[in-house]
Parts: sequence; structure tokens; C-alpha cells
Amino acid sequence: MRKLIYFVAVTLDNFICREDGSIDGFAAEGDHIPAFFERLAEFDTILMGRETYEFGYRYGMQPGDLAYPQAGLHNYVFSRTIGPIESDQLTVVRADAAEAVRALKRGVGRSIWLCGGGRLAGALLDAKLIDELWLKVAPVAFGRGRRLFGESTASFAADLRAARTFSSGVAFLDYTLRY
Repeated sequence: MRKLIYFVAVTLDNFICREDGSIDGFAAEGDHIPAFFERLAEFDTILMGRETYEFGYRYGMQPGDLAYPQAGLHNYVFSRTIGPIESDQLTVVRADAAEAVRALKRGVGRSIWLCGGGRLAGALLDAKLIDELWLKVAPVAFGRGRRLFGESTASFAADLRAARTFSSGVAFLDYTLRY
């Protein structure tokens, strides 16, 4: 069975972005960036909610474009409201997220990257579908924002698999989840 890995940037106070969806405060440059892109080779599929997908529009992405096109990932966008933007490498999932992810996990391929957002991650955590949590911990606190797991109150334990620090101040922490 394929693994679902939530690989996401997070602040010291557990936020993946500010309340307005902005990510200022997360370092866009530094020695952690090449390491981030190297890790994408683990995946052939990327999952995201509508807001995470549309966040790319701020940087010139257009409806139907792929997030991280250089990585060659099949994109799944979970939304009941987004317009029709299907393509060979992009699928909009309007059905139940947990059911769709269970089917993807049963399929053939490399690991599946859950890149955001918190609401989708919370739903998949509630369904006990996230196998690993790879955090890119930024040395900042936002005080307010969107939480790592949205409004989920699910309980789990995590075993630290790996830790790596960078001179940029970012730390990569990899955990295996136990429900």
C-alpha cells in the first residue's frame, strides 16, 4: 500500500500560513530549499485542497496549471466548488476525501504527498490515513493563522524517524504516525 505523507512547512506555533493565507515568514531561500526539492523524488502524486491550489494563482499559476510542474506529479485538488479544470495531470476530486485517498493508497505508485491545506489534512488525520508527517519547521511564530491539522481534534502518537537542521534555521522533522 502506498504511503500518504503530509510534507508541509509549519511555524513554531503550529501554523501553515497566516489567517489571510499568506506565507510571509517562511524562508523562500536558503540551504533547505534544494533539500526540499530533492525530497520530491519520493512522490508521484500530490494532494491539496482548493485554497492551497489557488494560492499558486498569486504567483502566476493559471487554472489547470500544475503545482510543482518540474516534479512531474499527478495533481489531485479536493474541492466541491472549483470550476472544471481537468487535464492529463490534474484531477479535481469532488467526492469524499477519505474515500478517494483510500483508493489512491491502494493503487500502484510511489508515496503520495499531501501538501496542504490544514482542513484537508485534518479530515485525512481524522480518517487515520496519514502515515507520515514531514515537517519543515520555520524558526518563526505567527501567533494566529491556519493550523497544521485545521480543526481536527484527532489524537495520535508520532515516532521521530529523522531530523535535519539547516543554517537557514529551518529544521526537517520526519515522523511516523501511530493512531
